[in-house]
Amino acid sequence: MPNSTIILDHKKIEQIITRIAFQIYEDNCKEQKIIVAGIANKGLVFARLLVGKLKSISKIEVVLVELQIDKKNPIDSEINFSISTSEFQNQVIILVDDVLNSGKTMMYGLQHFLKSPVKKLSTAVLVNRSYKRFPVHANYLGMNLSTTIKEHIEVSFEKGNYSAYLM
Repeated sequence: MPNSTIILDHKKIEQIITRIAFQIYEDNCKEQKIIVAGIANKGLVFARLLVGKLKSISKIEVVLVELQIDKKNPIDSEINFSISTSEFQNQVIILVDDVLNSGKTMMYGLQHFLKSPVKKLSTAVLVNRSYKRFPVHANYLGMNLSTTIKEHIEVSFEKGNYSAYLM
């Protein structure tokens, strides 16, 4: 990619997926079920990879859920889930996105889980830009990267060639 710097290559992203999956398992090893909700589009891909790894290392039932939200206008957008919100009751939920920028998308995504009495609510991201405008913390984190407001992080989950670039 022109005018970009690779910050994570395929091998490093796979290592991060494995590490985060083990952290999630360690924190929830006594649970029967975990719901992993990926923010469409790339957050869902990252969530799918985490779910695959979790299923390979544990006996916990792991359910993948897609959360659809308008990232540019989360306040006025309707949030849709691929399962009924009643299924969130008394469950451990992990909200996943590829990059945590300002925290806005994650914050508005999290609020919809709070409409049900959930057991535990956590977040996981591949890259945290450390440029927050909202009080959102990543419980499971691939890497922290301090950036300027003009910089952008682009994540690619091309089959067999995952990467993240600073642009």
